Amino acid sequence: MIPGGGQPNMQQLLQQAQKMQQDLAKAQEELSRTEVEGQAGGGLVKATVTGSGELRGLVIDPKAVDPEDTETLADLVVAAVQAANENAQALQQQKLGPLAQGLGGGGIPGLPF
Repeated sequence: MIPGGGQPNMQQLLQQAQKMQQDLAKAQEELSRTEVEGQAGGGLVKATVTGSGELRGLVIDPKAVDPEDTETLADLVVAAVQAANENAQALQQQKLGPLAQGLGGGGIPGLPF
């Protein structure tokens, strides 16, 4: 309800929407530069991803390498990447969640929440 029963100021609404769009773009840019890590096997395998989920690095401790058991190493790599991506999603929620709520909340297409 608008005080006095008048119409909403369209210019003001457009400015607010533009600012929210700029804030969202800024947050997405920040996420693409921020790196988070996930690990598996007690730190034997570490994966680094950006806040937007791009894999940037993978470190494998030589102790994790057994030529007779490459399946375990593969499992550790997958687990480390998944852990890193979960951390990236948590960061996305932290950075983008408040912006989504400001836009009416719940379900902006293309965003992971």
